[in-house]
Amino acid sequence: MRTHHRKSWIWILLALVLLLSLGAYAFVRTGIYNVAADEPHYPATTALLEQVRQASVRARARTLEVPKDLMSEARIVQGAGNYAAMCTQCHLAPGMQPTEISRGLYPAPPNLTKEAVDADEAFWVIKHGIKATGMPAWGESMDDEYIWNMAAFLQRLPELDAAGYQALIGKSDGHSHGGGETTPHDHGSSPPESGAASHHPDPPGMAPHHATPAKATTGHDHAPGTPPHVDAPAHVDPPGAPAHEH
Repeated sequence: MRTHHRKSWIWILLALVLLLSLGAYAFVRTGIYNVAADEPHYPATTALLEQVRQASVRARARTLEVPKDLMSEARIVQGAGNYAAMCTQCHLAPGMQPTEISRGLYPAPPNLTKEAVDADEAFWVIKHGIKATGMPAWGESMDDEYIWNMAAFLQRLPELDAAGYQALIGKSDGHSHGGGETTPHDHGSSPPESGAASHHPDPPGMAPHHATPAKATTGHDHAPGTPPHVDAPAHVDPPGAPAHEH
């Protein structure tokens, strides 16, 4: 009798596993779950993902050694310039309104002017990014010292008003982290004024130069004092005409 009951339970468990597997397959393959960024996760999903993210970052950040001079003014100022160039579209700046990007991202990026972030966790997140959040891994283009400088600036940022923030940016070197910096390449948004130098970068190896409009040329020079006039176009023989002098 006991053997019979044991076999029954085994079959029941196998049936449940099969049903759960089929349900999971249907959930994945039928598109039931809406992945749109303007449709929030279920509350349980949000709570689970948040716990996973926090635990993952903390576990890895605690192994880092924070520089002893982290809060030096030089680090903070240098980090301010890179923050202004690389982070404000998502994480904002003092006195800055939400941007199209910050409003459209999900999960919403934290407003770092109002939220304090531990330096070690800030470093880890800046360097490695976070999957499926829009947070890039800046360590692909920045050395650790520059990332620590940004982490240092984030410790100061919540204390700044708009004037204090702009003062720090003004003292910084702007977007500068030892190479790999990129800037928007603007073609045609506003044509340069007449006679202005072109800002188009020269190809590698080409000596720097400024593009200037080509001067109109005429078929011959005029003597000084000649009144303005239009030169007649050069005479062109029709095709097939015998050669002759004009």
